[in-house]
Amino acid sequence: MIRIIGILAGLFFTLGVLLAFFQGTSEVITNGEFKPTTAEMVYHKHPKEVEFSFDGPFGKYDRAQLQRGFQVYKEVCSACHSLKFVAFRDLQQLGYTEAQVKVLAAGFQVPGVDPNTGEATMRPGLPTDHFPSPYPNEIAARAANNNAVPPDLSLMTKARHEGSAYVYSLLTGFTEQPAALVKRFPEAKTPNGLHYNPYFANLNLAMAPPLGADGQVTYGEGNPEPTIDQMAQDVAAFLTWTAEPKLEKRRQTGWAVLGFLLFATMLAYMAKQQVWADKKKKKAA
Repeated sequence: MIRIIGILAGLFFTLGVLLAFFQGTSEVITNGEFKPTTAEMVYHKHPKEVEFSFDGPFGKYDRAQLQRGFQVYKEVCSACHSLKFVAFRDLQQLGYTEAQVKVLAAGFQVPGVDPNTGEATMRPGLPTDHFPSPYPNEIAARAANNNAVPPDLSLMTKARHEGSAYVYSLLTGFTEQPAALVKRFPEAKTPNGLHYNPYFANLNLAMAPPLGADGQVTYGEGNPEPTIDQMAQDVAAFLTWTAEPKLEKRRQTGWAVLGFLLFATMLAYMAKQQVWADKKKKKAA
């Protein structure tokens, strides 16, 4: 009796699962074609294809591009975004001298303590300091950004799929919301205070287009024209470096390890042949 009840319960459960599956399928399948149910499924785009000098197993950072990207961050992005995991002295890896790093650090105000009163104060940055947050706290950050907290950018390209291309695409992807989207998905209309960008997960974000015009940042002589596209590529490269400052060394180490393993494999094979050579001859005889 117990066995029969168990079998019936199993059949009932199986039928329930099959019924739920076919009901769900009927809602998303129309005339044999998949029918998206949300605006994000239809209009969200994958990052654009863009080439960087550090792409591929032999890629390396372009120091000139990293310096341009840092300039874009400093003059544009740092107004809202921090780099809390990057110290000013790390900028020497981009080709800046120790004296230049001191000047760059002093251009930022970081939290400090008044040695006379012990009260919290702000002071010029030192090479040992990390890039500061532009806001004193989360409440101030939300108040200045339509209740959204600008994320720290130190590891952004590691936190997003195709991070470098994602940052580039996001910065160059601001556009007017398609009329067809609003017509098909009225509930997805971009709210006031937000901005449409098909490369963002939910299509709308609080950040206004940070790169609004060509020439917004002035590059020095010998550099490419500071178009929106170029500035976006440069700052995306810089943020890739902040997330992976050891990328070049890691790849060099990886190739050295692969070379060693290949050499060791060849030695092991030759040793095996030598050890078993006599026994193979005896067996053959």
